[in-house]
Formats: sequence, C-alpha cells, structure tokens
Amino acid sequence: MNTLQQIRFIWKPFIFLLCLVPATMVVTDVFGLTGSLGANPVEAILDRFGNWGLRFIMITLAITPLRRMTGWNWLSRYRRMIGLFTFFYIAMHFTTWFVLDRDMLLSEVVEDLTKRPFILVGFTALLILTALAITSFTAIRRRMGRRWQILHNAVYIVGILGVWHYWWQVKKDITEPLIYAAVLATLLGARIIWRLARRRKQRRAALQAQVQS
Repeated sequence: MNTLQQIRFIWKPFIFLLCLVPATMVVTDVFGLTGSLGANPVEAILDRFGNWGLRFIMITLAITPLRRMTGWNWLSRYRRMIGLFTFFYIAMHFTTWFVLDRDMLLSEVVEDLTKRPFILVGFTALLILTALAITSFTAIRRRMGRRWQILHNAVYIVGILGVWHYWWQVKKDITEPLIYAAVLATLLGARIIWRLARRRKQRRAALQAQVQS
C-alpha cells in the first residue's frame, strides 16, 4: 500500500472519527453516559461546540504553515476535511443557540443580532464559513478558478471574527480568548512574513532579468 492509499483508506477515516469525538462526547454527556453537562446544559453545549469550532479553525489555519516548515505536503490532503469539521462545529454552535436557547423564535434572534454585537460577529463568521463549505468541493473549485482561492482566503477573516466573538462574549476571564488570539496572530504573522519574502524574491528575480537583458 503506497502513501496515497494509506492516507485515503487508513489515515483519513481515522482522523474523521477523531474529529467526531467532541460531538460524540456531547451526545453521550446529554444522556449521562460519559459525564455531565452541569447545572446549565444548554450553555455547556454552546460552549463545547463553540470552543471546538475555534480549535478547528486554528488547526485548519495551521496546516499550511506547518506544511511549509516541515515539507510534509501530505498535510494539505486533510485541510478540506478539517475545514468542513470547522463548519460543522460552528453550525452546531449556532443551531444549539437557535433551537435550545432562542426556542427558534425569529423575533428573539433578530433582537439578539441587533442588540448583542458579539452574536452578529459570530453570525457573520458562520455565513462566511457556509460559503467556504459550499465551494470546497472539487467541481465547484474548478468552475471558480482563481476566484476560489480569493474566497477561501476569507478563512482568516473567520478566524478573526471567531476570536472576536469569543472575546466579546467573555465578561471576566479573557485567558482563553487571549490564547486563541495569540495563536491566530502567530499564524497570520507567519503568512504575512512568507508573502513579503516571496515578493522580495520576485522583485530580485525581475531586477536580475532586467540587468541580464
């Protein structure tokens, strides 16, 4: 079995199941099989799905820098799957809020979106993620051409909005949002540094070409 076959038939199914573990733990805790959701189960479910959504955003954003630093190009084969799990957990976070917290009352949803800015920020991130998830499939990617990459660079905006949403929501202890912000700043900083280095390299190559001509 070659490397591509191992990725397809062994590692991808394994990582898929691993990504499902947090959601499975929520379900089993709801029924008291593996733990408890505490005194406020709705808030606990919201927090779990939201936190895991942020973690998956960070993992998705970390794949390209890690691939560049290590030369492990096979990491890119997991990016779409992990990105879709990001959408899944953020969508579950929203669904929990809409169904269990707001009782599917559109009037309350509209009120929250207009009067609680951190919810509007989170909802904007969900809308962008929805667009990214819909356009993540190969056939759509081919049809979009260069526009696909431009759209999918918006994942960094999702990361910023996600951290912002969490930070704004927390009232006292900002330790966890600060950690996410630091991780996101590092990932964005690495991307900016690489882009500037690539532009400098292109300028040097252009100058050398002019001199030689």
